[in-house]
Amino acid sequence: MRKINVSQISGAVAGLVKQASFFLRADVLSALRRAFLEERNSRAKKILKAVLDNAACARKEKLAICQDTGFPIVFIDLGQDVFLKGSLEKAVNKGIEEGYKRNSLRNSIVAHPLDRKGSGFSPCLIHTHIVKGDKVKITFLPKGFGCENKSRLQMFKPTASLAEIKDFIVGAVKDAGPDACPPYVVGVGIGGTADYSAVLAKKALLRRVSSKKSKLENDLLNAINKTGIGPMGLGGRCTALAVHVEIYPTHIAGLPVSVNISCHALRSASIVL
Repeated sequence: MRKINVSQISGAVAGLVKQASFFLRADVLSALRRAFLEERNSRAKKILKAVLDNAACARKEKLAICQDTGFPIVFIDLGQDVFLKGSLEKAVNKGIEEGYKRNSLRNSIVAHPLDRKGSGFSPCLIHTHIVKGDKVKITFLPKGFGCENKSRLQMFKPTASLAEIKDFIVGAVKDAGPDACPPYVVGVGIGGTADYSAVLAKKALLRRVSSKKSKLENDLLNAINKTGIGPMGLGGRCTALAVHVEIYPTHIAGLPVSVNISCHALRSASIVL
């Protein structure tokens, strides 16, 4: 049994807030550079250049990549042989608050979704998964709501065809159009329950853009890029950088499918303690 003081958790989370907010992921940067080199549409190429310049400026000046500093989401893979001294939830939220305040990042969360009033820092979202071993992996994902608002869930009948499911996923991107700041990374969750398919779709965004793709993922990416939406909706060949599909067993009577879209500024950072 390995003991970890939760103060280590708070410090690690605060560091991840800075890393994700100022430094665009290397795999995303590489994909954007490749898209820029392959683009033939002059307007799209100009937009991709601006996106890359923005990321470079954020890195150099230690500024937020986007003015929407996101809804803070934390994924934790907690080793079953770890003993935590203190409250994990309180430690994570303390790290989020410290990271946002220390780095002058806007707190974008309202305490109550109906009256829209704020009251300091509200709790972040924490997804915890128990795994083997004595390590703790923490991943921070600040999710902007320009793209989060384009999330979709469809409870298909179990008899639904693959073509119907593909049409739904591509249709979700078409509905988003230019509004969520393409080029996108599209996360898809298939299976589980309504709520778990949505978590799967969000977790899919954490995969490297360069990770090996299935035939389904490649087919969806090709179909999305044929829409011609392009960077910031101004046309071009790159509407999405990648499509990632995560699958989980489901009930014989259902087939949940969720889509979670990320803008071009797909920000996340991880650490293993």
